[in-house]
Amino acid sequence: QVQLVESGGGLVQAGGSLILSCAASGSTFSIDDMGWYRQAPGKQRELVAAITRGGSTNYTDAVKGRFTISRSNTKNTMYLQMNSLKPEDSAVYYCNADIAPDWSGLLDNYWGQGTQVTVAS
Repeated sequence: QVQLVESGGGLVQAGGSLILSCAASGSTFSIDDMGWYRQAPGKQRELVAAITRGGSTNYTDAVKGRFTISRSNTKNTMYLQMNSLKPEDSAVYYCNADIAPDWSGLLDNYWGQGTQVTVAS
């Protein structure tokens, strides 16, 4: 069984910083692409940033230059460094990953439970 657990959310003032973490545990034979999504009230869930196993990254335009995604393949953990936070960054942030739970290498897609980020103006 695979679990993705996010941590690091909270309340911060505009212009502040937060670091989110996503730890994968359980049957994680291989972890492929990983990403952070967010969903604000009344809005659709959107991709914030993604990272391949090899470290290639991409970001939505709204966070370019402010957020940095990274991962540790040895720790099965992904991070999101969020700087210069704005009130419009407020949302529930979700971790997502393509994981092969066993030696077959067949990938399944998994979601974390989400962590709330609130940026006060």
